[in-house]
Amino acid sequence: MSHAVRRVPLVVLLALAAALAGCGRDQKGAGGMPAFPPAEVTTLTVQPRSYPVSFEYVGQGLGSRDAEVRARVTGIVEKRLYEEGATVKAGQPLFQIDPRPYQAQLASAEAEIARAQAEKSRAEREVQRLRPLAERKAIGQKEADDAQSQAELATAAIKNAEAKAIEARLNLSYTRVTAPISGITDRAEVSEGSLANANQTLLTKISQLDPIWVTFSISENERLKLQRARAEGRLKVPAALNGNGGYQVEIKLADGSTFPRTGRINFSDARVNPQTGTSEFRATVPNGDGALRPGQFLRVVLRGAERPDAIAVPQVAVMEGPQGKFVYVVGKNDKGMDVATPRPIVAGDWTTVEGRNLWLVESGLKAGDVVIVDGIAKLMPGAPVKVGAPAAAPATAPGTGAITPAKPEPAKTAAEPAKPAPPQPAKPSPAEPKK
Repeated sequence: MSHAVRRVPLVVLLALAAALAGCGRDQKGAGGMPAFPPAEVTTLTVQPRSYPVSFEYVGQGLGSRDAEVRARVTGIVEKRLYEEGATVKAGQPLFQIDPRPYQAQLASAEAEIARAQAEKSRAEREVQRLRPLAERKAIGQKEADDAQSQAELATAAIKNAEAKAIEARLNLSYTRVTAPISGITDRAEVSEGSLANANQTLLTKISQLDPIWVTFSISENERLKLQRARAEGRLKVPAALNGNGGYQVEIKLADGSTFPRTGRINFSDARVNPQTGTSEFRATVPNGDGALRPGQFLRVVLRGAERPDAIAVPQVAVMEGPQGKFVYVVGKNDKGMDVATPRPIVAGDWTTVEGRNLWLVESGLKAGDVVIVDGIAKLMPGAPVKVGAPAAAPATAPGTGAITPAKPEPAKTAAEPAKPAPPQPAKPSPAEPKK
């Protein structure tokens, strides 16, 4: 029994081999036609056009005006006058420092003014008394000159006392710390009862959020690449608008959603950071509702540039092989049949036209090449194909990034003889009984 079980698979295999060989001979017709029907594919004929391109970078939110609120006089913080994290207006009180020492300094300065004024009055009376005597030679001229000098010194003392009073009054006003700009406040760095040192102690921070700035960096390699593409005419950048960069700045949030308002580049650093090898750029974005916050990580998308006379293919048409990216194009074999021919390409930037993801091809394709975009999974290099209906292209005017579909095969004209239809057996009427 065991011997019979071992022999059955051998018999079956021999029978299957003979059957397959017979099928191969039967299915081959005249001219050496393939054993299996060609795979039906969808194609696009590529043409050079202008395609929009975008550039994406990592950015970070930054207040368009950031102010550090510091104590300008030394004293004890008596009270915090704002809610942490709240929006404040310029000039709004934030902290109260003990004003009593500065009130005393102001009073002392005002008293010094009064003393200096009294001294000036005495000196002026002395000058009025001695001047007639000096004119009559009753006293020496030196005594009259000394009196005049004392009056002038008294005038200067008044000015000095008034300056000290202004300083004391200013220091007293600094005990009430106000917001230098309008914006959103940070947490308080000191609490009531803490000692604040003049020009040193940081009390809080304020950031202006409308507009908000978004900073991002571009590597030196990419910057040089874009410069070369622009110099060679392979890239067109938008012209500056109102002194700002012409790029339209689109912001993407952490969850992938797009911020509803766009901005413009308002600063580009001419220097390269020696530590990172990047150049810093900054965009200004309207942010009236405060949705974007300082320190927030964002994705910055620059739109408005174009690739003129470029060739693009759908993302689904690009394959990855051992030697890099390639596409299948429709070619001819030695028997004149349409076959799938792999074509290595150098892919450049991504672009999206009417919701279609496209690869911009830098080299490997030329105008008029018929690229297979559907049915690729069933293909092998050199496999015969049947070109079906062309893929639908975006309904846009030339120059907007559309891809021209491959032209369908021409329909047969009326001059061609029509093939007679094979006779069909007559179907019995439902009313007739079957014999």
